[in-house]
Amino acid sequence: MAIQENQHGLAGSSDYEGTGGEIGVRPDVNLLETYLAEVHKGQLRIPKFQRPFVWRPDQMLDLFDSIERGYPIGALLFWETGLELESLDHVGGLPVPTAPREVVTYVLDGHQRLSTLYSCLYLTEVGKTVAEDDSAPWLWRIYRILGQGDTRANRYVHWKKAGPPPPNYLPVSSVRRTLDFLAYARTLAGSYDGQRYDELVEEAEQVAQRIKSYKVSVVTLLGGNLAQAVEVFSRVNSKGQAMSPDQMVSALTYKGGGEESLANRIDTILERIAEEGFGEINSTTGFRAVLAVAGEEEVTGARWDVLARRVEGRVSQAVEDADLALSLAVDFLRERVGVPLARLIPYNYQLMLLALFFHLCPDPSDEQIDGLIRWFWITSWSGQFASMNSTTSRQSIQDMRAFATERKELAHFAGGQGMFDFADQRPRPFPEKFDLRSARVRAYLLWELRKFPVRHSVTGAEYQAIDVIRRLDTAAFRRVSNKAGLSNGSHPANRVVLEPNPGMNSKDYMIASLGRAQAFGILGISREALKLLASGSDEEFISMRGAELAKQEWRFIETMAATVEPSDHGGSEIDTE
Repeated sequence: MAIQENQHGLAGSSDYEGTGGEIGVRPDVNLLETYLAEVHKGQLRIPKFQRPFVWRPDQMLDLFDSIERGYPIGALLFWETGLELESLDHVGGLPVPTAPREVVTYVLDGHQRLSTLYSCLYLTEVGKTVAEDDSAPWLWRIYRILGQGDTRANRYVHWKKAGPPPPNYLPVSSVRRTLDFLAYARTLAGSYDGQRYDELVEEAEQVAQRIKSYKVSVVTLLGGNLAQAVEVFSRVNSKGQAMSPDQMVSALTYKGGGEESLANRIDTILERIAEEGFGEINSTTGFRAVLAVAGEEEVTGARWDVLARRVEGRVSQAVEDADLALSLAVDFLRERVGVPLARLIPYNYQLMLLALFFHLCPDPSDEQIDGLIRWFWITSWSGQFASMNSTTSRQSIQDMRAFATERKELAHFAGGQGMFDFADQRPRPFPEKFDLRSARVRAYLLWELRKFPVRHSVTGAEYQAIDVIRRLDTAAFRRVSNKAGLSNGSHPANRVVLEPNPGMNSKDYMIASLGRAQAFGILGISREALKLLASGSDEEFISMRGAELAKQEWRFIETMAATVEPSDHGGSEIDTE
């Protein structure tokens, strides 16, 4: 079975040749231990262009639970090739040797699963954990709780506390080798005897047998070149999802020599921005920013093999340039627009385009800054980036590039004022439903945080709303009223950012805090509205507050928008990436 040249022409991509020619496919079903042993010998390698280990602890526990129950964990995808790729010297938390071979097998899909299984099951043989994250050595120590009976709940746990776990906690590292299992059984004998001991040992033996006898499906690609292997991965990975664009181009442009992959370099930039308090930016946005900075106008297309060849020689410089450009864009959003967190940006495209602007124009004029501020708010209200495609994406990049370089004859400007043409950008109405996946809702929240940055505790003390959001994330947006049967219970006016107060619901908290602080009028809550809430007229309170918020937000819209006639298009649907 072989994959011939496909519609993308990948078999003929000489830029990324390995063994060349056709790429074959070999399906296998073998014991899981067979592949873990190959990892242990260094014969099965993780290429460096793969992302590092990122699984959450609960995903690791679910994997072992699925194996014990005999559930499928998805096929693994390997690539057997004579092409030499740099590979990781650690799999999960354990070191692996380098095994010199003419033909090496690399893991294309299955890194997270193999890392979990190898590190947890081989822990005692290697002797110690050399974790990628030394702050969490417990990550690789997973236990199966014995004696819980037949339950559908996950019986696998991590042990994070000081001291040893309870004696009925079977370490999964002991199930693979007989000597390790016998050592655990002797420990168990010190705490139990008689029938209870026999029952627990029998259960532990069953767990060990199920893990040791588990078989996994593997598809091994044979020969071919890197472009072909990545294309196959993008189509058949175990979750049925396409390989992410940054991963694909990262793999196709990776040259080794100790250099970090494109995906890892982008992650480093985004992690720095997150650590500086702006929160997490998704990797696709960072990748698109790198492409735009590199001069690309097609950042949404599917021909990643062609794109990789085009940007190959420019990747390193583009990453450095994008690092600075993203920092300037984030500073602009924070200081000039009032966007405190990445997750509140209405559209990821806006951040990518701002990075392009600040790359081309790191020291903009006051007129350009004012234009960018208006551009951000109007595109947020109007939903301009709600349904981007290759054509509209390319046009947006061209317009932003022209604006940054002041080539007004090429951009869409209005009346020669050096501004984008906002004539068709009509603001959508005030949202009727609170959903953070809606760009219009995020735009409203940005305005509200800008208009009402301060909240009051029940003692009258002030605190910043954004601090609560940073700490609690979505849990910060609390319902004012939880009364059943409200016709407008999902309206944004029934949500407010509040500091949590144990033992007091949001409604009582607001009545106490606003009344004590005499802070009427903030958050769109008048004295009359607060009386409605206190009297139990929750629906009327939401309607009155909603009308006030919509009126105040509209005044702000009028200061920004060239066209203030509202659109007939609703504003609460899910339209963010």
